[in-house]
Amino acid sequence: MSRFRLPDEVRRGLRDVAPLLIGVAPFGLVAGAAAVDAGLTPLQAVGLSVVVFAGASQLAAIDLFGSNAELLVVVLTGVVINLRMLMYSASIAPHFRALRSAWKSLCAYVLTDQAYALSIARYTDAEAELDPRERRHYYIAVGFSLWAVWQCCTILGIVVGARVPDSWGLAFAVPLVFLSLLIPAITTKPKAIAALVGGGVAVAGDVFAVPLDLGLILGGLAGVAAGVVADELLATSTREADRGGDH
Repeated sequence: MSRFRLPDEVRRGLRDVAPLLIGVAPFGLVAGAAAVDAGLTPLQAVGLSVVVFAGASQLAAIDLFGSNAELLVVVLTGVVINLRMLMYSASIAPHFRALRSAWKSLCAYVLTDQAYALSIARYTDAEAELDPRERRHYYIAVGFSLWAVWQCCTILGIVVGARVPDSWGLAFAVPLVFLSLLIPAITTKPKAIAALVGGGVAVAGDVFAVPLDLGLILGGLAGVAAGVVADELLATSTREADRGGDH
C-alpha cells in the first residue's frame, strides 16, 4: 500500500512560509474585529476578506466603511494601496508563462507581499532549477497557506469582535496596525519623507473634511510623489558630490 507524499516543492513552500504565518495571524484578528466594529455584518466581513484578501487595503476599506465613505472612494483607496501588485505581477509573470489561464488566475488571487518575496527568491535561486509544475507547487503552497491563516484569523476576529461591548470601542485597532506596518518600513530618507507627507495630507484631509473622504487617497498619492521626488533629489545630490570629488 503506497503512502501519500506531498510534492517536494509543496513541502518546501510550507516550510518557508511557516514563520511568516505567526505575523499574519494578529493582523487577521484585527481585521475581523474592526470590520464588525465598523458596522459590517459577519457575512459582509467574511465576504470582504475573501474577495479582497489584501491586508493593508482591507484595513483601509474597513476604516472608510466605518466613516460612511462613498463606495467609489473605498474601491479607489484599495486600488491605490495595492498598486505595488502591478510591479509584483510584472516581475513574477515570466515564471508562470507556461501555466494555464486558470492557474494564472488562481496565482493572481493569492498574490501578496510575502508570497511574492518567497517565490521570487526561490525561483531565482541559482541552485534551484524548477520546472513549471514545481514553481506552481511552491507558489500555491505559500499563497494558500497565507490565505487560509488570514481567513481563519479574520473569522475568529469577527466572532470575538461581535462579542466585545460597544463601550470598549475597537476604532483604535486599525491605526495601531498601520503604525506597526509603517514604522519598520521607514528605512531611508525618501521613505521617511513619503510617510510624513502622506500622513500629513491624509490627516489634513480628515481635519478639513475633504469631500467624499478623499483625504486618504490624496495622502497616498502625495506620499508616493514626495518619495519619488526626494529619491531623485538625493540621487542627483550624490552624483554631483561624486563628480566634485573626482575633480
